[in-house]
Amino acid sequence: MNIFVPIVLVGVLVLITLLLIIIDKLLGGGKEKILLINDDTVIPVKNEDTVLNTLSAQKIYVPSACGGKATCGFCKFRLIEGGGEVKPTELPFLSAEERDLGIRLSCQVKVKDNMKIEIPKELLNAQSYQTKVVSIEDQTYDIKLVKFKLINPTEMHFKPGQYAQIKVPGIDVIRAYSIASNPKDTSEIELIIRQVPNGQATTFVHKALEVGDKITLTGPFGDFYLRETEREMICIAGGSGKAPIRSILYYLRDRGMNRKVKYFFGAKSKRDLYMTEEFLELSKAFPNFEYIPALSEPLPEDEWQGEVGLITDVVDRLTDDLSEAEAYLCGSPGMINACNKILTKHDIKQHNVFYDKFS
Repeated sequence: MNIFVPIVLVGVLVLITLLLIIIDKLLGGGKEKILLINDDTVIPVKNEDTVLNTLSAQKIYVPSACGGKATCGFCKFRLIEGGGEVKPTELPFLSAEERDLGIRLSCQVKVKDNMKIEIPKELLNAQSYQTKVVSIEDQTYDIKLVKFKLINPTEMHFKPGQYAQIKVPGIDVIRAYSIASNPKDTSEIELIIRQVPNGQATTFVHKALEVGDKITLTGPFGDFYLRETEREMICIAGGSGKAPIRSILYYLRDRGMNRKVKYFFGAKSKRDLYMTEEFLELSKAFPNFEYIPALSEPLPEDEWQGEVGLITDVVDRLTDDLSEAEAYLCGSPGMINACNKILTKHDIKQHNVFYDKFS
């Protein structure tokens, strides 16, 4: 083989690379771009990274449960100018109405030119927190209550009902969990985490996480939170959906429970119930509050004397007119949809229904 052949091939490859770099420069690649946020925050951008990563580098944290892999659909923002066309990877997470409004996934849109975007103002207040695990308590066979001490920064101010994200150390996995603690306890955050079969984050929490471990949290996030009104409230949740409702109830308790509240908690059997005494004691202290646990399939050994049936049936049976009430729901999409039908049957106004859906 002629020794000059490899040298010529290397030379050709180098020439092609240089030509590609020159073409990229001529087309504007590598030049500084401007990312304008909410008409008042300007970020100079030199690279062509995603909007999600670009904002994160500026300590602006957009929620993303999948870590930017386009599998969760959480990292939505509104694109006003620039950014190109919607990608096929975005379509499963965007409704026709959202596409018309310019809603996009920040993990899929790259900053290749000047861009103008809108994000919820509260995201500008979200931060990354270094924390230390101070306690892990079993609530049921598949639910744990984990308490995190905030180290840097030392306080998180959140609205009752909002959520935070855990970054699982060692792997590129981020997951969102509703905050279960009292909003006045700003130096510690409690999360209720249910084991999901084959779930990387929940398996880490249930099998590997230990007291003393250092964990990164980001937050707070979410538009599911208690509205400051005087309306009667109906709360419905199951499983780990108890977390945001617990935070809301702590908040109301500290203010004298001046609103009438019914809390329906659905479980399969008695072993799926937890924190029962905590909420029954709350109902004893405040006549305005009523806690109604219900079992859909109680076992004979449960010796259950409470409500029986699907939680939607129990709500239907024990609920009257809701035309002036607010509803706070937390659970699976199917559970939320079923509850919405029952609430509508009792004349609730849809703009007074607030919920978190766990997919």
